[in-house]
Amino acid sequence: MRRLLSFSCGKAELAASLDGGRGVTGLLMVTGGGQTRAGSHRMYERLAKALSESDIPCFRFDRRGVGDSEGEDPGFRGSGPDIAAAARAFRAAAPGLKRIVGFGLCDGASALALFGMDAGLDGIVLVNPWLVEAEADSPPPAAIRRHYRQRLLSREGWRELLTGAVDYRKLFKGVRKIAAADRGSPLALDVAAALRTSRLRSWLILCEGDATAIAAEAELKGSAFKGLIEGRETIPSDSHTFARPGDEAALLAATLRALKALGA
Repeated sequence: MRRLLSFSCGKAELAASLDGGRGVTGLLMVTGGGQTRAGSHRMYERLAKALSESDIPCFRFDRRGVGDSEGEDPGFRGSGPDIAAAARAFRAAAPGLKRIVGFGLCDGASALALFGMDAGLDGIVLVNPWLVEAEADSPPPAAIRRHYRQRLLSREGWRELLTGAVDYRKLFKGVRKIAAADRGSPLALDVAAALRTSRLRSWLILCEGDATAIAAEAELKGSAFKGLIEGRETIPSDSHTFARPGDEAALLAATLRALKALGA
């Protein structure tokens, strides 16, 4: 059963939704960007409903300045107080809970990694996490690298290269981005440091063709993340928000497995 409620974060009143369940582990859902608690394509709403039907309580909220909530939007790097206040409100609204696992998409995942310990969470599920702050209107370098690798390994790619169908200026621009890709991301290092300090149990869900997920995977292979991610799921989709046919069911199944693996 779904309930609408509100809670305080500083001087602001925040809007939330609780999809109930009889389970003792709840999922605190944190959206990415400026998305409301429904999520893109109502992704969060649908996932919460499905999990609730499996007796997993789900709490969604609009952070300050987003959707139905008051205040000014602090961005994901300033959302620690929002997440902590939401966790307290979740516990108050569902007193039977023994554990809370965070679930975040994109920079919502980054926020959970950065602030999950302060919110008293017992684990986090990081979905297509935002770990590389790329230039405006430009995909992350790791996504560019994969694009050109696939082009140059294909027969069609070589045909375009040899017949002059390739825009060489665009090609060289992409190559320059690839050359600069291995310097590492400050955001990824911040996330890794936070996870190492908090020791939060963490699980990863990636869409294999999503540019944000490709960039995250490149960062996660670095030594900074060694031993920090307990496990992972890969979904064969290029949709960042799981909007392709079959994505919704795949995300639900992956989330259930993640919760089981995290001891929920």
